[in-house]
Amino acid sequence: MLTEKEARYRPFTPNGTRQFCAFDTERDQYLLLNTGWNGTKRLHGATLYLRIEDGQIWIEEDWTEEGIAAELIAQGVPREDIVLGFQPPTIRAETEFAAA
Repeated sequence: MLTEKEARYRPFTPNGTRQFCAFDTERDQYLLLNTGWNGTKRLHGATLYLRIEDGQIWIEEDWTEEGIAAELIAQGVPREDIVLGFQPPTIRAETEFAAA
């Protein structure tokens, strides 16, 4: 899963924003956030947001290059334990991952 070490791997993005990680282990929620400024324009958004519910990993946001689902599978997490929460339920049902 996401660690602080991984979040520090690239603390600044090409557009000059900084990356921060927030872990809520009590509620099983994990967030990688970009925030910063480009001149007078505020830049911010989630690169990655995961939560664990009923034993399944819900991927609510994923803007990583390779996709966190592929990394989870490579680490041995079964596809039926991964929910692509950013997809509408009708599309989730057609993927090789859990629908919910």
